[in-house]
Amino acid sequence: MKKLPVFKSKAFFAPMAGVSDPAFRLLCKEQGAGLVVTELTSVHAIIAKEKQLREQKKKITDFVEYSDKERPVSVQLFGNDIDLVVKAAKIVEPYFDIIDFNMGCPAPHITNQMAGAALLQEPGHVKELFTRLVKAVKKPVTLKVRAGISDSDKRLFLPIAKIAEEAGVKMVTLHARTLKQGYSGKADWSLIKELKENVKMPVVGNGDIWSPEDAKRMIDETGCDYVMIGRGAMGNPFIFRQVNEYLETGKYDEIALLEKLQAFFNYLEYAKEYNIPFHAIRTQAMQFTKGLKGGSELRLKIGKTKSSEELKRIMLEAKKI
Repeated sequence: MKKLPVFKSKAFFAPMAGVSDPAFRLLCKEQGAGLVVTELTSVHAIIAKEKQLREQKKKITDFVEYSDKERPVSVQLFGNDIDLVVKAAKIVEPYFDIIDFNMGCPAPHITNQMAGAALLQEPGHVKELFTRLVKAVKKPVTLKVRAGISDSDKRLFLPIAKIAEEAGVKMVTLHARTLKQGYSGKADWSLIKELKENVKMPVVGNGDIWSPEDAKRMIDETGCDYVMIGRGAMGNPFIFRQVNEYLETGKYDEIALLEKLQAFFNYLEYAKEYNIPFHAIRTQAMQFTKGLKGGSELRLKIGKTKSSEELKRIMLEAKKI
């Protein structure tokens, strides 16, 4: 009843604020991502918005947007108050295939609420949270976690993962950095191996996957079941196709300029269907220019744009560079 969906690929797309919008998730899915996850969303915001949208005879999916073409798709929640976590999960449950709970975000505005990675320090609270959350919903619950708070306690993830598994959580993703590291330094993949050796549920490895070779090396070194790619997919949804090819055949095709540009134009078309702020669309455009000849000049022009049509015109110039 609460089984995980079947994933057609070992490579998942990570939730990232301002990046994993529904249009870009769809691109990643088309390129072979086995699972895509929404941007992390506050349980407080879901509850407040649901009430407001209900009064307007709308659904919560006008706030947490998605497409059936993304399936399987996971919704990622964060919060501390157990009653509100359960209430928010019940609101979004009918629409998503997985309820993912975030205990990995290092952003101060989240950790200051004792949410995200800060919750690693509260095993008793976490045990009650997962016990109640798993019982409250029919969809599988998964967990995204950081290693620890700092180097001195970088194994906080282990007792938390065991607590989650005992409560019925079906899969755990470990970003192998500490809260204090943020996104700096190097991910310690040995911690992913340690996690895999200590739990029975599937383990997803996350951190420092920039290429298909990195993905294979993580799987080989840690024994993880899946890999989750975040920053390595920014402006590069093709990495999922390349990872799949590399894991299957030991080689992969490079991406031609025209294919890269066409993918961005597809993104612009998909974005029309959603409430994605233009500044986020502009940021996506900048990511797509990385590695292009004359990319720095293009980014300067992109920074001044005020419409998607302007963006498209400027990106078309890349064909001539």
